[in-house]
Amino acid sequence: MNHIQPAARPSREPLLRRAGRTLLLGFSQIFFQDQMLPGLLILAAFAVASWQMALLALLGCAASTVTGLLMRAPAAMVRAGDHGFCGALVGAAAFAAIGGGLPGAIAALLGGAACAPVTWGFQRFFRTALLGPLKLPSITAPFCLVAGILFFATADRRVAPAYITMDGSPVALFLRSILANVSQVVLIDSVIAGGLILAALFLAQWKVGLAALVGSVLSSVIAVATGADPLLLGHGMLGYSSVLVAIAMAALFVAGSWQPWALAAVGALLAAGLSMLTQGVPALYTWPFVVVTWLLLTVVHFVPGLKRSRPGSSDDAPPKVHAGELS
Repeated sequence: MNHIQPAARPSREPLLRRAGRTLLLGFSQIFFQDQMLPGLLILAAFAVASWQMALLALLGCAASTVTGLLMRAPAAMVRAGDHGFCGALVGAAAFAAIGGGLPGAIAALLGGAACAPVTWGFQRFFRTALLGPLKLPSITAPFCLVAGILFFATADRRVAPAYITMDGSPVALFLRSILANVSQVVLIDSVIAGGLILAALFLAQWKVGLAALVGSVLSSVIAVATGADPLLLGHGMLGYSSVLVAIAMAALFVAGSWQPWALAAVGALLAAGLSMLTQGVPALYTWPFVVVTWLLLTVVHFVPGLKRSRPGSSDDAPPKVHAGELS
């Protein structure tokens, strides 16, 4: 997601190896990371759900990456997976909407390819005179827009959501939601997949894993406190945007000691509330995360005492710069 530009790869590195690295980084970038092993674990989480889903996510990631190259996006951004993560999510959304066969593969390829120009459009929009000073990132907005269009365009082929039957106690559903919230970021309903992804995030950086866990727990707590549907809670449908907001605030966009974590908590609760209010809206995807992140970054811009992270400013790990964000 438009991170610090990595050093140039050796020119004699095999093409297949470079391509594999870029694809894995595209998966890790879903959670704002640019490391291969976490990307591999996230891809494994897709495979836990379905090998067909993993394949469509790979197709979407590849299509988005290649289109970014054809549009002459900076090579370092492409290598870092910045032009793959939205395509990977579109591939997952195609599987969730219409299944794995040929129609799903075509939707993943076309939708993935569309992510690059849509991302460019968001970037241009955020560089306008009015919005430019805010330095807002496009984050997963291109995925949400493209996947939403595909969702409505394939209404005649749509498959019914495959929810897992759950008869657990409220406590069991609450505990299940902690990992399901994480897996639902990539449209998977599985505690095993959620555990793999959470492990990948802790492996990438402890702060990222902790932020994801905090966001998940807070969203589930507020869902229980407000009497939300326990089945929606257990399936992770109310907390996945909170996971992303918490990571974005605590480990990516906001500088400071306690300030990033305070905004992570506020953002997680706001995203959970927005997710509950908009339940039933078709093709919602990660819009609550996108809207809350844009809102909080606008607040950071105007409120004294709050400031954005700068690449290389952290002693812990260099903050990332998101796709669409101006440096």
